[in-house]
Amino acid sequence: MIEICIRHEVPGFALTCDFTAPAGVTCLFGHSGSGKTTVVNAVAGLLRPDAARISVNGRMLEDSGAGLWLPPHQRRIGYVFQDARLFPHMTVAGNLAYGIPKEPKGAAWDRVIGILGIEALLERKPRSLSGGEQQRVAIGRALLSGPDLLLMDEPLAALDGPRKDEILPYLERLRDEVQIPILYVSHAVSEVARLATTVVLLERGRVVRSGPVSEIFADPTLVPVLGARDAGAVLEARIVRHHDDGLTELSCAGGTLWLPQVNGAEGSGLRVRISASEVMLAKERPEGISALNVLEGMVSAIRIGDGPGAVVQLQVGDAQLLARITRRSVEAMGLNEGARVYAVAKSVAVARADVGAGIR
Repeated sequence: MIEICIRHEVPGFALTCDFTAPAGVTCLFGHSGSGKTTVVNAVAGLLRPDAARISVNGRMLEDSGAGLWLPPHQRRIGYVFQDARLFPHMTVAGNLAYGIPKEPKGAAWDRVIGILGIEALLERKPRSLSGGEQQRVAIGRALLSGPDLLLMDEPLAALDGPRKDEILPYLERLRDEVQIPILYVSHAVSEVARLATTVVLLERGRVVRSGPVSEIFADPTLVPVLGARDAGAVLEARIVRHHDDGLTELSCAGGTLWLPQVNGAEGSGLRVRISASEVMLAKERPEGISALNVLEGMVSAIRIGDGPGAVVQLQVGDAQLLARITRRSVEAMGLNEGARVYAVAKSVAVARADVGAGIR
């Protein structure tokens, strides 16, 4: 459990950040300049805010009202930055061992190395590693310091697409297997959709909303903050079967999804983010179309934008989906809350980066 209440004047706005997050990965999400890094630096003790009350699992790190402020080295926090910041003269093993607080290598060493898949890198120097490998080593070093909390400030921001794809599965394992809370900063929707347990949405230094990722991303009223192009709901699904034609059959709330072949064993859980702009709506079940994904749902909310667009929220089984259509289409179809509709999405419209492992 993370409890954070921070008040701090920064150039351009006053940071007013107050939230509580359960165990798992809490993503601070917002556009550049929204105050995300200021929050994590305050939690780490690298910034002393005007007023703050910060605790991790009941242990108070800072309480300005009581005159308590622990310096960074007493906070038991692991911090992973955008760049790996490894010691170039040390091997990977040496960098990892640097984080161990006077303890011999043991079960924790083996477990961290296994989770991050860096067994084969131990004798190499940082300069011979890819960007993704360097970040995995940096995460391992932070974990081996025995922290109560792991801070990750846009750890994938400096990586290209293939390197991000390489490291995200390891971060998903980290989320599921490491029993400490993680505070993760990002402005990349696909990262947050795949990794987050909880999302804290920041805009100009204030918390707009916080809650489970599926609720935040499916809320049409938050589209202006998330960005219309990035709007899209997150569905939990399960792999039914990998077919010979290169498609994977998934079961999800409301029916069946077909995607280009995804990684995972039959029966395993997935998270799938479906962009609102890739969802079409029909009042009757469509036939004779190329799109394979047709889910029946009920309109639960409609948000009309300032321009010609609208966002429709659908209840699909026990999950929610978003469709970004025109206001003209809303009127022509006579859509209102409670209307039964069919959501249509092409299989190839779901990006590979938007499909990740479900929380175990």
